[in-house]
Amino acid sequence: MSEVFKRLLLATEHSEFDTGAETLALALAQRCGLPLAAVMPVVSNPEFEMVAPQLAEQADGRAAQKREHLQATAQAQGVALQVRMRRGAEPFAEIVAEARDQAADLLIIRRRGQRGLLANLLVGEMVSKVVAHSPCCVLVSPRGAHMWQQRVLVALDPALPDAAHLAQATALAAECGLPLTVLSVASTEGGRAAAQQAVDAALLQVRHQLEHTPGAGSVQAQGEVRTGRVHQEILSGALACGADLIVLARHGRESLGRAWIGGVAQKVIGLAECPVLVQVNPTPSTSPSANP
Repeated sequence: MSEVFKRLLLATEHSEFDTGAETLALALAQRCGLPLAAVMPVVSNPEFEMVAPQLAEQADGRAAQKREHLQATAQAQGVALQVRMRRGAEPFAEIVAEARDQAADLLIIRRRGQRGLLANLLVGEMVSKVVAHSPCCVLVSPRGAHMWQQRVLVALDPALPDAAHLAQATALAAECGLPLTVLSVASTEGGRAAAQQAVDAALLQVRHQLEHTPGAGSVQAQGEVRTGRVHQEILSGALACGADLIVLARHGRESLGRAWIGGVAQKVIGLAECPVLVQVNPTPSTSPSANP
């Protein structure tokens, strides 16, 4: 994966909800031999801090303790970790700003936390905003996540197949020596032909890429078309083929407002038992306002 991702950023509050994301981020850094950066967002309320400065100091002290504990955990695993605490009113904006400042190409984050626990179909509100605004790919991790080692499944929108996210999924599978399943879901039987056409074209691209990737000759790729509710068929397809990493594409900077990738991504991320990688094509954009 060192060829796929080179700058890793973990977003964490070092709580019980962040366990899976932290485990996965440390495993990725260790496997790839990469340093790991982390951002800890600290909610800042200037009015509250003026009225009760002692409580603000206590909150800062707790955050510092969490940072030290996380750094000690990383050191024990032989991972070079640099943690930065960012203060602001909106945690998601601080995370996005740090990803941009770090020029990260992969942001690892939990699926949900205590705030907004049931928001957006089991995806926390903060996480949804991070995915929508992130300048780089986002790996969303459930609490029990582990490093993938069985199969990669890439889901294609038959109406808007994305060559970039297909190429990234293929590179991940090749780097890890894992089989790849290309899945497209038609919402009705009338859409199966278009979905099959998308899968066939995708497999040509995948096999061409594998042929030109050193050491990837043994990686197998297969295609599948399903019919039904898109998010359910993606999840069922991943379970049936034993995939422990799902790759989706984010179309455009405000992608979570789109019907297909928006609703589908929210549901897949919220219900998947494995990590979900949301691929983001880099585009020049302005990040949400955040304090540096």
